[in-house]
Amino acid sequence: MLLSSEILDFVREHLDDDPARLQFQRKNYPDNRVDIAVEQIHARARIKDKLPSWFAHPGIFYPSALATEQCSSELTAGYKACLISGNTLCDLTGGMGVDSYFFSRSTGRVIYVEQNPSYCEAARYNFSILGANNIEVIHGNGTQVAGTLAADTYYIDPSRRTHDNKRIFALADYEPNVLEIKENILSRGSRLIVKISPMADITAVLRLLPETTEVHVLSVKNECKELLFVLDTTPGQHALTIHAVNFPASRIVQRFTFTPEDEREAQPDMTDTVGQYLYEPNSSILKSGAFKIPANRYGLKKLHRHSHLYTGDTLIGNFPGRIFQVEEVFDFSSKWLKQIAKTIPKANITTRNFKISANEIRSRSKMKEGGDIFLLATTLNNEKAVVIRCRKPEN
Repeated sequence: MLLSSEILDFVREHLDDDPARLQFQRKNYPDNRVDIAVEQIHARARIKDKLPSWFAHPGIFYPSALATEQCSSELTAGYKACLISGNTLCDLTGGMGVDSYFFSRSTGRVIYVEQNPSYCEAARYNFSILGANNIEVIHGNGTQVAGTLAADTYYIDPSRRTHDNKRIFALADYEPNVLEIKENILSRGSRLIVKISPMADITAVLRLLPETTEVHVLSVKNECKELLFVLDTTPGQHALTIHAVNFPASRIVQRFTFTPEDEREAQPDMTDTVGQYLYEPNSSILKSGAFKIPANRYGLKKLHRHSHLYTGDTLIGNFPGRIFQVEEVFDFSSKWLKQIAKTIPKANITTRNFKISANEIRSRSKMKEGGDIFLLATTLNNEKAVVIRCRKPEN
């Protein structure tokens, strides 16, 4: 066992203690239980909002600080569980086991593979106390195991850091190397789900993974967290679909699905004027490359081909992004910058396709951050630079 029952009991008893005070007790114990307890207290603080169901279970053991930083959130892990095909899933990069656990709730059998022995021990212990009895834990290298185990769906969340903790951006440098093992995996199963850095260029990755039939862009509270590429054994029989998904604080999930052909063929109406409402797509839509089709989908006009802001005179409550009620449109100038703080001393500033940054506007105007006024600086279709004063609609 990774830890003795005595140490685990000690950890559970002190989870609500002040870490600094707990450190003073180190000399009273011959082992490292105090250090372990302090680490668990910090780990639980990090996952409180990220994994609320695990936080609610005081028996969960977190194998390292890095594991809690890199693991999936409960929202994204639950979403991925809906992508499973078949009755058996093999998670080739098990890590802390969050994805495997949520996969186990949507399929008959899960095989968790992890090359770090301490992670395997922690996962086996956590799966047991969570009652996830349909997960088999295997200590091994995912690349090697991929050729020995048969499953309907495989999942890979490759490491994107070097041994000295530097970030890796090239797909070929990920560990395991998906480009080298994807063919072998797809010869044994029907589906491969690959998690890619949210910083990656989707078009570039698609060139490297032509077997992709689905791309899922996942954001939490409008921050892009995960890119998922679903590879299929028969990609030619399926049109590529892109799913832009955002989990806002309201818990009403925003979903926007389209095909690259939809985006290429879209011809939105452009406008030189701003209507009563302004619409800003969420981060998943912007990351997915859906720049034109939102206008067509919601009957809106686009302010500029590069602005990715839309306008109309009708309130569209289910628009997947931020909605603003327009109060005034200012022509941007140096004179406006010098004088605007007199009438708007505080505002939330955003720029889209604009000549200077939001920070520079704030610095030069001396406006403070915050309040219920929003200033969106952008460029209209006639190339005029404007600043749009808005508020969130009441309804």
